[in-house]
Amino acid sequence: MLKRILVLDDNQDILEVVNEVLSYENFDVHTTSTSENILQVAHAYNPDLVILDFLLGDANGGEICKQFKADDKLSHIPVIIFSAYINRDVDYPSFGCEAVISKPFDLTELIEKVTLLTASN
Repeated sequence: MLKRILVLDDNQDILEVVNEVLSYENFDVHTTSTSENILQVAHAYNPDLVILDFLLGDANGGEICKQFKADDKLSHIPVIIFSAYINRDVDYPSFGCEAVISKPFDLTELIEKVTLLTASN
């Protein structure tokens, strides 16, 4: 069975690239550009990994990560945060994420982190 990856980013180009790359690597990918009802989407999709953009137009990926980690049925799911703001004073681990990938991101790094985090799940 394919590992399921839920990706939330408000940039459609990034969603398309991530979908294409991870699908090619034999992952089942569900993408969305809105954080509205993201927890309900996760409950229905049952992902093995979640990738969140940090700075969304309608939300903050770090705060969404905290919501995932506070939810009894979703807390075990590893979360990767995408951020173009890595060099700023943001304490990403405090949100509960298992990894951070800086934007623009390297596709090899993305595949390696996704593969590593889904292997243990």
